[in-house]
Amino acid sequence: MSLSPELRSRIDALLARHPVVLFMKGTRAAPRCGFSAGAVRTLTAVTPDFHEVDVIVDPELREAIKVYGQWPTIPQLYVRGELVGGADILDDMANSGALHELLGLPVPDRTPPTIHIAAAAADALRSATRDAEGDALHLGIDEHFRAQFFLKPAADHDIVAHANGIAIRMDLPTAQRAQGLEIDWVETAQGAGLSLRNPNAPAAVKAMDVETLAQALDQGALQVVDVRPAAARAFAPFAGARILEAEEPALLALRKDTPLAFLCHHGQSSRVAAERFRAAGFGHLFNVEGGIDAWSQRVDPGVPRY
Repeated sequence: MSLSPELRSRIDALLARHPVVLFMKGTRAAPRCGFSAGAVRTLTAVTPDFHEVDVIVDPELREAIKVYGQWPTIPQLYVRGELVGGADILDDMANSGALHELLGLPVPDRTPPTIHIAAAAADALRSATRDAEGDALHLGIDEHFRAQFFLKPAADHDIVAHANGIAIRMDLPTAQRAQGLEIDWVETAQGAGLSLRNPNAPAAVKAMDVETLAQALDQGALQVVDVRPAAARAFAPFAGARILEAEEPALLALRKDTPLAFLCHHGQSSRVAAERFRAAGFGHLFNVEGGIDAWSQRVDPGVPRY
């Protein structure tokens, strides 16, 4: 397709208004493809201060941005009007520190974390990697602090931690999450295997019923974050709630010990959003079970149901 002057001007204006723009499928709160979800995770780990554009709701723009930057896939990251690339390039740049430099942020500390590996666990890892020709032992810890060992070739930007004769390679986000990690070998009635204790993992998202939420609000003990789309909020507003889609960067900039309760229609989307804040390091998070529907039925009948 050719790019009309109107579409080019529209994209130019969008990039002029926002220094960092991620064209993606879905939104940061609800990505609608794995590559877009990965790009959001990578970018959010570096900075929450970016503007996302959902190309699914704008098919004309979806095709236009591919022509604009001569880049055939989505997602696409632009910084100060210049195309950076897609999800894989974004991940590589974040891991090497190049993305931080591009955004004018301090280059991250790449000092290998201190980890502790018990003797039995070290023996098990040696045995598991003995026949790994050309591959090295890697550890990945995702934003939910789920850990996984795997084998793949070594890369230049790997961060390597050594403990008990074992070399473990990892990317930058994993290294930042792995400081003080304890790896042991345990045997139980269910079987034997590696056990990992990570002192950095934030507390799990807790369930909160609407009656407890009402009491907490009366006491001024927390803030409610409404994750619903605009039409649902307009039809059944929740007074005093902060709006995720409008305030996410500001919310992510709050102190990590700020108590936040996430609210949606029935409690599913709100849990997803709460887990994303947990991945960002927040430690006092609640999911409102039953959502606004339960609130309408059991606390405030004046809120319409839908």
